[in-house]
Amino acid sequence: MRLRDLGLAAIAVVVAGLCVWAGFWQLDRLHQRRARNAAWAARLALPPLELRGGGAIPADSARQRRVVAHGVYDFAAERTWVGRSFQGTPGVALITPLRLADGAAVLVDRGWAPSPDAFHIDHTLYREPDTVTVTGIALIPPRGRGDVSVAGFLPFVIQLETPDPAAGLPRRWPLPALDNGPHLSYAIQWFSFALIGLVGTAVLIRKGR
Repeated sequence: MRLRDLGLAAIAVVVAGLCVWAGFWQLDRLHQRRARNAAWAARLALPPLELRGGGAIPADSARQRRVVAHGVYDFAAERTWVGRSFQGTPGVALITPLRLADGAAVLVDRGWAPSPDAFHIDHTLYREPDTVTVTGIALIPPRGRGDVSVAGFLPFVIQLETPDPAAGLPRRWPLPALDNGPHLSYAIQWFSFALIGLVGTAVLIRKGR
């Protein structure tokens, strides 16, 4: 075998090895996603927790579970989670404190409202009845997302599952789809690239002879 052929074969093996590694990496991500989905589905299947304040429910116990809370919205202290789009339309999420009967409070993500710059909004347009019973999913807010901090509140945010208001806004957020994502198809593509590279290089070397 000529030196040029050896060089082509070596390059093909290296590239195929990288493609195979990428394929197994996608399979590992698929396994992780399935495990997360199963854990989330199991927590959503548990009976809803009723919030009673006072720090009785730690964040780890409530996270990704359905919760029920009775209280009064404090619209004067409402804040926004900026830069949230819905079906491609810019807007914000409305994060409203809910004051519980025992004096504790929890932040409630009431959903999405449109905003041309995804920042400024007239909060008075999207108010709902003050005294409510809310049902939703307890989530830990990610850091660096606008003015959303749980300091001074119960250590999670309730993402509402209750129906949209009569006016249609704010729009409640749908739950994330508990599917497998694109990882399996990506893995198949990477393995195909590896096979194509090896077979194609072998054909080129043979034709070159």
